[in-house]
Order: sequence, then structure tokens, then C-alpha cells
Amino acid sequence: MLARAGHPVMLIGRPVHVDVFRKSGLRFETKTFDEQVKVEASTSPDAVRGAKLVLFCVKSTDTEEAALQIARHLDADAIVVNLQNGVDNTERIRSKVSRPVVPAAVYVATEMAGPGHLKHHGRGDLVIGPHAPVKEWFESAGVPITISDNVDGELWAKLVVNCAYNAISAISQLPYGRMIEGPGVREAMKAVVEETLAVAKADGVRMASDMLEKTYGIAKAMPTQFSSTAQDLARGKPTEIDHLNGFVVRRGNARGIPTPANYALWALVKLLESKS
Repeated sequence: MLARAGHPVMLIGRPVHVDVFRKSGLRFETKTFDEQVKVEASTSPDAVRGAKLVLFCVKSTDTEEAALQIARHLDADAIVVNLQNGVDNTERIRSKVSRPVVPAAVYVATEMAGPGHLKHHGRGDLVIGPHAPVKEWFESAGVPITISDNVDGELWAKLVVNCAYNAISAISQLPYGRMIEGPGVREAMKAVVEETLAVAKADGVRMASDMLEKTYGIAKAMPTQFSSTAQDLARGKPTEIDHLNGFVVRRGNARGIPTPANYALWALVKLLESKS
């Protein structure tokens, strides 16, 4: 969206995508348009040099390594925006880089449908910590964005959603709309949500009172979306489950809060991972 709005954009990624980006741009397929978006692309972390806005989008398992790889190449006035799943990645990035890191909760249904091919299924809004210039950049590109004075609560709210959907979608290999209609699935999701909220409360995080209803509502907003965990398992890739349900289990253990539903989902996804 930033590139479509005329901003110079450099994508840093793996050769399978970068080769296509360099040749023909990024294929951006949405419900309202299907375009080839011109971007620069590189496989080298030093390509962040010169960037004023760095969007940090790697899997949670790669956070420290990726942060270290870009740290010495960041400009003195660069701003890093953390667009990852999970609630502790901003601190993990800050431990490796000396530039400001702005946390963001991302609500967007997408997939890489093939090399250089981004497919958008729904939503696309951000909630960030206080930072007016970042808000202006995204607004200039037509990306809905809200600044929150309780960004920790927003990140935990996203974690609640991830914990409720990701593992079940992965285990069943079903999109959210079909998944949520399965026998007993809403009840299982409710148990996960309640456990995660209990851990958040013990950590002193302020959360909305209607999180269960909001969580169920995601299936209506993104009915055709497979979770990122489902996509990873389908491709034989490691998942972020240790930083989703696994994180809740670890925090629950530290706080003396039982998390059996999260534990069961974590264990099952780890078992499926071991088959790859």
C-alpha cells in the first residue's frame, strides 16, 4: 500500500520472492484490484540502510537474529515498527537495536499464494503505540490505523485471537468460517480465551470486557482465512506456536494459573510440526 501511494519501498526477503519482485514487481491481489506493484527488493539485511521507516515482519522465532542483522545498518533517524504476532517481540527487538521501536497490532488476512504473489482476504487495519509520524505514513497510503494509549492491551487482544484460532485452524486445516462451526469448537475457543485473559490480568494488562465476542467475530470478518500456523504446517515450516499458546502456557506457569486448553493446542501443533 505504501508503494502504491508513491513511497519508495524496499522489500527484504528470500530469493524465491525477491527474484520475482525484481523481475515483475509484487503481485497484489485483493477483492477490489489485482495489480503488479513496483518495488525494490533485496535478500540482504543491509538494504535497510537509508530507510526512515522499517517494517519488522519476520516470524517470532527469528526476532533476535533479524534484529541483529539490521541493527548496524539502521540510519540514525530510522523508526522500526514491529508488525509481528506475540506480545514480547518489541522488547526483544529493542534489546538488539538502538533505534525507536513502535509496537503494532495487525489485523489483516493474507497469504503468499505463490512466489511474489500476495493475496489479501480481508481487513488490513493497524493499532500502534503513540507515534504521529508513523500514523501519517500509513494514512497517506490508505491504511486504516489507530493510535492507542494501551498498546499492551491491544497486543494481548491480538494474542487472544491468535491463541483461539491459529492452532485449531492448523490442526483442522480449515479456514476460520468453517472451523468455528465445528462441534465443540466455540466452547474450546472460549476456554482458550478465558485462560489467556486470566494470564493477561495477572500480568497487569488492561483488556476489553467483550473479548470473547470480538474473538468470535473474527471468523465473520475473515471467513476464508487460514491461520498463519495452518499455512506454516501445510508448507512443512516451523510455526510460531511457542510464541502464541506456548507463551500463554509459560506465563501461566510463572503466575500459577492453569492453562490446560492452551497447553493441549500447543502440544498438538508441536506434534504435527515434528512430522515435517
